[in-house]
Amino acid sequence: MRQVVVYPGEDGYWVAECPSLSGCISQGKTKEEAITNVKEAIEGYVASLEEDGLPVPTERFEAMVVAV
Repeated sequence: MRQVVVYPGEDGYWVAECPSLSGCISQGKTKEEAITNVKEAIEGYVASLEEDGLPVPTERFEAMVVAV
């Protein structure tokens, strides 16, 4: 299980990013598409690390909303 941050990009697409996997980011025309795409990106990222015999980073982020 991974935390994902989803936010609107400047180009009108939605961006989905997995902070615990450096550089694991995707996008989509809708939030749902961005989430589907980042799930595939996460699966591919983890599979690639495992194939190369590299450690898979643990989930280490805690999300919170801060009112300013």
